Amino acid sequence: MSSTNREADGKKRPRPASPCKHRRQRLYWAAARERRLATNEHGCDVLIIGSGAAGLTAALNLADRFRVTVLAKGRMNEGSTAWAQGGIAAVLEPGDTFESHIEDTMIAGAGLNNREVVEMVVEGAPAAIERLVELGVPFNQEAGALHLTREGGHSHRRIVHVNDATGWAVQEALLNAATAHPNIRLVPDMVAIDLATSRHEERYSGAGNVWGVYAVNKATGRVELFTARATVLATGGAGRTYLFSTAPKGATGDGIAMAWRAGARVSNMEMMQFHPTCLYNLEVKNFLITEAVRGEGGRLLIPDTGYRFMPDFDERAELAPRDIVARAIDHEIKRLGLDYVHLDISHMGAAFVQEHFPTIYAKLMTLGIDMTREPIPVVPAQHYTCGGVVVDRDGRTDLPGLYAAGEVTQSGLHGANRLASNSLLECFVFGEAAAKHIDHCWDDLPPPPAIRQWDESRVTDSDEEVVIKQNWTEIRRFMWNYVGIVRSTKRLERAAHRIKMLGDEIADYYGHFRVTPDLIELRNLHQAADLVVRSALHRKESRGLHYTIDYPETLPDPVDTVLVP
Repeated sequence: MSSTNREADGKKRPRPASPCKHRRQRLYWAAARERRLATNEHGCDVLIIGSGAAGLTAALNLADRFRVTVLAKGRMNEGSTAWAQGGIAAVLEPGDTFESHIEDTMIAGAGLNNREVVEMVVEGAPAAIERLVELGVPFNQEAGALHLTREGGHSHRRIVHVNDATGWAVQEALLNAATAHPNIRLVPDMVAIDLATSRHEERYSGAGNVWGVYAVNKATGRVELFTARATVLATGGAGRTYLFSTAPKGATGDGIAMAWRAGARVSNMEMMQFHPTCLYNLEVKNFLITEAVRGEGGRLLIPDTGYRFMPDFDERAELAPRDIVARAIDHEIKRLGLDYVHLDISHMGAAFVQEHFPTIYAKLMTLGIDMTREPIPVVPAQHYTCGGVVVDRDGRTDLPGLYAAGEVTQSGLHGANRLASNSLLECFVFGEAAAKHIDHCWDDLPPPPAIRQWDESRVTDSDEEVVIKQNWTEIRRFMWNYVGIVRSTKRLERAAHRIKMLGDEIADYYGHFRVTPDLIELRNLHQAADLVVRSALHRKESRGLHYTIDYPETLPDPVDTVLVP
């Protein structure tokens, strides 16, 4: 061996690449680019899967330098962001402090939070609000300043809002800005199937990189390939795993399931947040009654008697964290054999109610409920996925080239229970953090190699799609009954048994028939349910959102439930 290839320490050093090798590489990438033009493949610099607050924040922070493609499962404004009623938590009031917001978040999260992450997000909140104001979000004002409301678990009034439709206003402002940017391509109606990784390379490298995603075009039914140097998952949570949920219909755990199948860790999936107050209505099953109704004086009452029961469970009464309020309502419903309890804010006066909650008021009036005169029937419903894909403070997952932000992640912010109005905040802070890291490390992100196209030659259309509906309904029912607000080992084992049986059937169906949006969602729904149940069986304590009658005590040392593929 030539001495020029060894240093003084005796270690072998790589030979410099030859001119011929560089030429071969240039020809290889040129051929790959030509191939993309001839096939159903789309290339960009950064691919973002999800068009809500996290995805669009990342896109806007990247677009001045890079070509960004944003994929949406349906329309660009159909995700969870647009459904958010309450607001965004930020320390803006004199007398409030970052430390107070941090402590409120840690208390709600039952100590399972990562304090450094909580500090990062809380301290980044005022700047995030300022940027939203610059984008034109019309936050409510009072006496020339932002109007702040208070929600459960918060020790101060720190919730900025746009009446009771904050998410819609934020989504509209972000989407308008993204639409106007020449470097952002918005692609609706693309249902992601799986991440494109090193195992899909035509020349397998074994590096474990993520190069983009395969997705079904709803308009054509064809599978298309989107490739990029960096991919950002911003796909939201897995709320539709449950029979009753406030989440939009597309919240089927797609990003969590895809990342898991690609080899990323997930964590704390047992921490499913149930919102205490979803409207009880046989026709409308997912209309949320925002936390702010309780924050502005709403009381929870037993129907018929009008007894206010929350002070019996917590000294904070209706302003206790969501897990406590949800369990209290669940307890009273089961104890008394009720279908619902009442949430009453009529004592605050008609003008006050209509001014603060115009969207809710208008919706309830269409259902024959006048919240200025009578109570609202409410029940708990799944609301937020606190667990998800493990990320660091830069939004990086375990897989090179794959980032994630928002509800799809387990960042360490929420711990065992999310504090009200911290969800949109997480999207803004981590969407920006991921974008900054991609920008800073761009030269270290290799361009995607040639990736195999989706092979549809061996599959056919199915004439038994009733199987999808049946399995979907079965999963959501047993998750609600066995893996709900109060759990037991026996119930979890029953759920695990059904998941295993359904898994074989879904895998067989997936392997023999052409993929459709419904089949993709069923596959991801099943995977998300499996991760929730496995995580719940692993935790031998009750903490935050995970309450089991077999282990009612909380252990002294909080530990994340981490699952490794």
